[in-house]
Amino acid sequence: MADTTKIRIGLTAAREIEVDVADAKAVSGQLEQAMVSGEGVVWIEDSSGNRHALAAASIAFFEVRSGSSSSGIGFGS
Repeated sequence: MADTTKIRIGLTAAREIEVDVADAKAVSGQLEQAMVSGEGVVWIEDSSGNRHALAAASIAFFEVRSGSSSSGIGFGS
């Protein structure tokens, strides 16, 4: 399996989704453009080939993390 990068996206409805992607730089660019415009839909393809649609106006933030790193915040195991 190819190396993937996790991208966590916060939505204005106090929800987050996390997607494993192969090209984090391209997805980050898409998300940044969507946040600036606040309009339209962003399509993200995950490392399994599934496509996810996000309303640009609902994106509050995004965080890019390498697949091998673990979060130092929170109560996850």
